Amino acid sequence: MNVESLVAIDVHTHAEVSADGAESLSGTLKEGADRYFKLAGKGRPTVPEMAAFYRERSMAAVVFTVDAETATGHPPVPNEEIAQACADNADVLIPFAGIDPWKGRAAVRQARRLVEEHGVRGIKFHPNVQAFHPNDRMAYELYEALEELGVPALFHTGQTGLGAGVRGGGGVRLKFSNPMDVDDVAVDFPDLTIILAHPSFPWQDEALAVATHKPNVYIDLSGWSPKYFPPQLVQYANTLLQDKVLFGSDYPLISPDRWLADFEKLPIKEEVRPKILKHNAARVLGLV
Repeated sequence: MNVESLVAIDVHTHAEVSADGAESLSGTLKEGADRYFKLAGKGRPTVPEMAAFYRERSMAAVVFTVDAETATGHPPVPNEEIAQACADNADVLIPFAGIDPWKGRAAVRQARRLVEEHGVRGIKFHPNVQAFHPNDRMAYELYEALEELGVPALFHTGQTGLGAGVRGGGGVRLKFSNPMDVDDVAVDFPDLTIILAHPSFPWQDEALAVATHKPNVYIDLSGWSPKYFPPQLVQYANTLLQDKVLFGSDYPLISPDRWLADFEKLPIKEEVRPKILKHNAARVLGLV
């Protein structure tokens, strides 16, 4: 990957369709996401299609699935398939893996294998859908492995579009996504790089506090159009957290084209913009 030639690095994109057409989301979770992001009736791209999309824009993207099989009974897009597709498009794609922490030591073995044998560069957790508090000790052996392997852990935080607006929220409980739970993880694993995904509504101040206080915690800006960012997030991105905030879109749920157009209108300092769009991610992901 030629980082110098890239316009931006999108640290948050979803692989939701496997090569055989199977989808990682189904039922009320998908119904809620389609409604929330206004995607009803629209298909989802395969990973090779995502590569072509980002290559056209001279951008790179971190790609992952969400493995919540224990909580939902629905299998994810295989991590190995995503890793191979990213390897085939290594000029623009960076593989992360979705791992279900409820799978215990099998999850630990899976993480080690994916990193060591398949080139995976980080692990994605979605506490809402996986139904766990990030500071639950059952996940600590997995975090210990990630810290040892030297790969980041990316945690969904705040409200989610999955199950939004459907009866009972599709069974998704928002309490699992408070970033203060991740603060415990940052204390107990100080050498584990942690990324808090999304503006963490309704816990935005908590997320800013954790990222300011803990040197190993970063924030990605995915999942929301920048025009909806709260003022304190913009203020911190411009100042105290200018080296710890990362561009992310949430593609295909939100297009990077839309995100970047709205980001252009924010009062971000000119010297800070390239940090957020590319340089911070390149450093966190070990690309430079």
